[in-house]
Amino acid sequence: MSAPHPQLSIGDVSRRSGLAPSALRYYEDTGLLTPERNAAGRRIYPRSTLRRVAFIRAAQQVGLSLEQIRVALDELPRGRTPTAADWSRLSTSWRPLLDARIAALVALRDRLDHCIGCGCLSLRSCALSNPDDEAGLTGAGARYLMGDHQLGDHQLGDHQLGDHQLGDEPREPGEAPAGPQG
Repeated sequence: MSAPHPQLSIGDVSRRSGLAPSALRYYEDTGLLTPERNAAGRRIYPRSTLRRVAFIRAAQQVGLSLEQIRVALDELPRGRTPTAADWSRLSTSWRPLLDARIAALVALRDRLDHCIGCGCLSLRSCALSNPDDEAGLTGAGARYLMGDHQLGDHQLGDHQLGDHQLGDEPREPGEAPAGPQG
């Protein structure tokens, strides 16, 4: 007769879950897993750890950080494996976060073909995506990709180019456009 709830070694959990032992130890260090120790001091895990690891991986797949997952698991009674009802409740609470991420990805996707539409490939001087280096006024980094909105009449995607026309040579802010080619 086999034991009703055999303990698993870290190697067993690694093989069954597909995670490296180092990842399991990291999960332990961050409070996601709490193995026991046998008489020899080696980690042993209850079989329910496999479901807990599956929960962690599923939550990661939807874009949650390990910290967010740890906070969610901390809401459960100590050591209890998440149930289907737990997953339903927690995933419902994550819905606004996921909706915001989806909206950000859609906005990024929709902007990708606009930022180099003129061919100048310059985010600093492009009159289409960054007239007069307006983005530099709001801080360092890829401001529009970080969620900042463009200033003035030059809204990305609206194709309001002012005096910059597709095919114009790139120019520095304030520089007059080149005359007609003759």
